[in-house]
Amino acid sequence: MKYDEKGLIPAIIQDDQTGKVLMLGYMNEEAFDQTKATGLVTFYSRSKQRIWVKGESSSNYLRLVSWSLDCDEDALLIKANPDGPTCHTGSDTCWKEENKESDLQFLSQLESVIHDRHENPDDESYTTSLFQSGTHKIAQKVGEEAVELVIESLRSDDGLFLGEAADLLFHYLVLLKDRNMDLSQVIDVLKARHK
Repeated sequence: MKYDEKGLIPAIIQDDQTGKVLMLGYMNEEAFDQTKATGLVTFYSRSKQRIWVKGESSSNYLRLVSWSLDCDEDALLIKANPDGPTCHTGSDTCWKEENKESDLQFLSQLESVIHDRHENPDDESYTTSLFQSGTHKIAQKVGEEAVELVIESLRSDDGLFLGEAADLLFHYLVLLKDRNMDLSQVIDVLKARHK
């Protein structure tokens, strides 16, 4: 790791869940070591001339997930989970951007939950009961949901239509997992066709 002549290295902070860049700070060796030891992102304040834990006054801590160096080893990328707004102004980021997960990130989280129910069955879980019923029943459920979606598309109730669309997507993701596949593989096929 290459610190500058003042013993500092820039640290870009990125939300591990959303991918948004939250802030830029500076670390010296002590701040970096403290970040690794405590799991709370810690900086060297150039204005206060001291070590400070992000969130020490606001309780909006940045919880370390991972860190990496750039190709020149003179800048850090810190992935963290924020406890609240990151900027001292109260904004989610220091660039006044809203920090929220994208819709595609939610689908990824949903796939993770489905995967967990497949690998760690829970007798209380509807998803687990689908896996236990077998591929034939899961595929049948996808077919039923598709028909219900088609029926609702011919009616004027947008709420029911969206509900059926959500049901179809959920059961489709379960069927993919049952076949040991995931949405990224379907996206790869779509990308190949798009070319």
